[in-house]
Amino acid sequence: MDDATIKTERWQKKRIRLATIPALAMGVLVWLTFLVDYTRIFRFNFSLLGIYPRQLSGLGGIVFSPFVHGSFSHLISNTVPLLVLFSLLFYFYNQIAFKSLAFLWLLSGFFTWLIGRNSYHVGASGLIFALVFFLFFSGLFRKYVPLVAVSMVVAFVYGGTVWSIFPITEYIDVNLSWEAHLSGAAAGLIIALIFRNRGPQKPEIFWDGEEDEEDIGGWSG
Repeated sequence: MDDATIKTERWQKKRIRLATIPALAMGVLVWLTFLVDYTRIFRFNFSLLGIYPRQLSGLGGIVFSPFVHGSFSHLISNTVPLLVLFSLLFYFYNQIAFKSLAFLWLLSGFFTWLIGRNSYHVGASGLIFALVFFLFFSGLFRKYVPLVAVSMVVAFVYGGTVWSIFPITEYIDVNLSWEAHLSGAAAGLIIALIFRNRGPQKPEIFWDGEEDEEDIGGWSG
């Protein structure tokens, strides 16, 4: 194994480690928040940290709501997607990961604040949908095979949840915030569109002039 191959392998391992750090940090914070809330160490209703639509007091939930979960099952259902999607974002889009995450977080929360029902909206599902749609459309916009592959994986794994962005969800499970899901989806699409020319791109192909003339009959471009 030559030095170049060894360096490449080391760099790939380093990228994987760096990508998992934000994912693990988010997971730890979410679980710590839930445990503090569940054990009632502080006499405070953590649901009040959620997004309460169209109320100034509810704006703080845009920042804090992804850390708050109403039940253990709610927490479990969001933990794995958070770990997976954070890792994919920071591995494949490491150059723009922090900036895009900040916009996805704030925009999905703000849209929920605008359109949500008059109740506290808590949980990371809005952020999860923002990440799903960002990763899906970012790969398609760039038309770069490795990133398109990520798009297809995301679509395969999470495509079945897309139905929950529609208002009909309210009649199936009143506790599900379809507004947060829809807001996350819209934020993901918007940020993917805005950042389509930033971060990883499809490599440009340059042709040697002499080979062009031999291979395609003297035409060059």
